[in-house]
Amino acid sequence: MKDLLGCPGTVSGLLLRIGQSLFAAASVGAMVSASGFSNFTAFCYLIASMGLQVLWSFGLACLDIYSLCTKRDIRNPVLVSLFVVGDWVTASLSLAAACSSAGIAVLYAKDLNFCTGQAHLPCLRFEISIALAFVTWLFAAISSHVMFWILASL
Repeated sequence: MKDLLGCPGTVSGLLLRIGQSLFAAASVGAMVSASGFSNFTAFCYLIASMGLQVLWSFGLACLDIYSLCTKRDIRNPVLVSLFVVGDWVTASLSLAAACSSAGIAVLYAKDLNFCTGQAHLPCLRFEISIALAFVTWLFAAISSHVMFWILASL
């Protein structure tokens, strides 16, 4: 079987997982650095979702490193099925969290003018965190798509 870009146990798969982990961690870091984020449920959900994404992607990156070091093929049907379900769940949660947070950010920044008024929320940090969450979702979507095709080809 031809290796797809982002297959588990390959360098491109490792880079994809590292990218997911780094962007999710950066999203969490940007959100946590914004004061008052915990007052908004959508932002707390973004933190939880990105935290789960960091754990999942870092775990699979470690598995990719193991596979590369030992030269073992980790594409058996049971593992790939687990990867597919995990990737689809984390990608769905990431998209839902990013979209809900983006909706709140647009509401407060554009509609209610809370970023410039007396409330003066740190909207730029919220927006940076949300943009990083969307990039994380993009990587997760690529990964889940690749895993689906690998599962279909086994």
